[in-house]
Amino acid sequence: MAIRVATYNVHRGRSAAGTFRPDRIRAVIAEIRPDLIALQEAQFYLRRGADMLGADLIRCELGLRPVPVAEEPTHLGWRSNLLLVREDARLLLPAVGLRLGGAEPRGAILAELDLGEGPFRVIATHLSLGAETRRRQAEILLASLQSGSGPELPTLLLGDLNEWRPERSALRVLRTAFGDLPGLPTFPSFRPMLALDRILGRPQGVVRDIKAHDTMLARRASDHLPLVAELNVGAA
Repeated sequence: MAIRVATYNVHRGRSAAGTFRPDRIRAVIAEIRPDLIALQEAQFYLRRGADMLGADLIRCELGLRPVPVAEEPTHLGWRSNLLLVREDARLLLPAVGLRLGGAEPRGAILAELDLGEGPFRVIATHLSLGAETRRRQAEILLASLQSGSGPELPTLLLGDLNEWRPERSALRVLRTAFGDLPGLPTFPSFRPMLALDRILGRPQGVVRDIKAHDTMLARRASDHLPLVAELNVGAA
């Protein structure tokens, strides 16, 4: 049975026009009905521990819960990345926050989960704007996958990679581990042209049916459209 996964840059709860409406973000997630969703720009930048989207509302309205990160157990997320999963999801190891550096410090959440179809590893991330910085950050992500001492698991990497050119910077690095990297335009939401957001999986075949969630509400809620896919852990 496939697991519905998604990635969504929520632009700090603001539309492309700048209107602060985090309730619209929750409404878009409700449209998607994910089992797992990675959010970027999901925390107040000046109040890192503040709850922007409402953890209680996320649970009540969406049936999801944040994955706690070991380095910041009192915060929702890590460096503005937030990983939400179904209430019944099992966290197999404490999730960790990866430091990726950059002028505006970027990060990633690394977790091992079981949503009822078997264990898998997930990295939720948001990369920088500079091409050379993105390349180094992608190398850190790949190194984190190779550093574990446990068994090789099906792996899901998703987030805003800030790169749309397959042979450049981060995508060129990640291609060595994830193979062909299909992209769909998700930015800007009102007229999608650039494939900045990605859902990658290994081995081949664990991620399928990737599509942009393009609805009227999604075009108004953020400057990115969400990207949605099916994760088939059994295919590994």
